[in-house]
Amino acid sequence: MYTLKKSLGQHFLKDEQMCSKIVRALPVTEGWQVLEVGPGAGAITKYLLQLPGIDFRAVELDMEKVQYLEQTYPEIKGRLIHRSFLEIPPPFEGPFAVIGNFPYNISSQIMFRILEWKEQVPLVVGMFQKEVAQRIAAGHGGKDYGILSVLIQAFYRVEYLFEVHEQCFTPPPKVKSAVIRLTRLEQPYDIASERRFFTLVKTAFNQRRKQLRNPLKALFDKSYLQDSIFSKRAEELTVADFVALSHKMI
Repeated sequence: MYTLKKSLGQHFLKDEQMCSKIVRALPVTEGWQVLEVGPGAGAITKYLLQLPGIDFRAVELDMEKVQYLEQTYPEIKGRLIHRSFLEIPPPFEGPFAVIGNFPYNISSQIMFRILEWKEQVPLVVGMFQKEVAQRIAAGHGGKDYGILSVLIQAFYRVEYLFEVHEQCFTPPPKVKSAVIRLTRLEQPYDIASERRFFTLVKTAFNQRRKQLRNPLKALFDKSYLQDSIFSKRAEELTVADFVALSHKMI
């Protein structure tokens, strides 16, 4: 069998209906390339392996789980990447979808990695700690809206799909869980420089309670800082507002 490793944030799904529901949330058809992040003991892996005509791979850091998966699901041999997701290059050429019960302790890092691969990743279905899922999906004006919200929504449409009860896991986590879906925008925002855009968003939210002209004063001409938008706080700006501001940076 296998052991659970707290150091890797392992909580395995045991509710079969929920496992199937998560896989059904990934609308892939024959010919798609699909990567599962952190298959663990294979709760959703076995359903992914049943999808007809897809090119499936999974990345798993824990060697014990790799051996368990290969023994339990022989058809997965040759499709497992025994490395950290945060350290691998894109595992496919061309576009691929990403799905997973993401390790909660690195879920934000996983999202930033997917942003690096966004040109190849048009679709993501992931389970997160509920608070992280809410931040990713949040609209402007609320306390959940922040760096993750803006950076991800600049490139993806986010759908908050459903929540997952603690008793669906072994062992039950001490936090709530939720599943979201990201679909890459068909008409992307006009972002002149992603590096400048990322810098703007992160700088603005680093002092989210202050008017924007305080944290952003080093990024804009002094005269432009008199614009009324700089009297707002970061959480009041839409994604489009941040994109527009990024074109005005010095």
